[in-house]
Amino acid sequence: MSETQFRLRQCGPGDEQMLSLVGGASFLEAFADVLDAPDILAHFHKNHSPEMYEKYMAMPTGRVTVAEVPPGNVPVGYIICCEPDFPIETLPSDYELRRIYLLHRFQGLGIGKALMDRAIEYTRELGRKRLILGVYGKNHAAIRFYEKAGFTQIGERFFTVGSTTHHDAVMAREV
Repeated sequence: MSETQFRLRQCGPGDEQMLSLVGGASFLEAFADVLDAPDILAHFHKNHSPEMYEKYMAMPTGRVTVAEVPPGNVPVGYIICCEPDFPIETLPSDYELRRIYLLHRFQGLGIGKALMDRAIEYTRELGRKRLILGVYGKNHAAIRFYEKAGFTQIGERFFTVGSTTHHDAVMAREV
């Protein structure tokens, strides 16, 4: 597949089930060797339900974009951008890239960069000055991707999935 064989589309009502599917699959790919099955399922039902995606799309400054590939515009990744929700001080000029998910077999094709570029566009369109995100502290490939995109670590947060507590790096870049 060449770099140009995908499209980005802003999501709207009716896309919740598709986002739930891609979100759950991406989460399972990323954490199958990190979390126990019951914790993965609990996280999925809480954070990747169609209702959660509906909530993100309904936010006044929420933006959700999906990456689709041929044939048939099959979803393989997405971004969710919204108001920041971090345990560190944020500014009114901050905007959050809440999720950037892409199925592993579609990484390295330019889709991730295109999704990141779209998140930066949304940040600028809203007149914001800084894009921030949280990333699992042991996801070294994702951290390298973010650093290549101009992000640096500005803080950290801890979160619990099931019975285990995990560390996130909080990263930011000016836009």
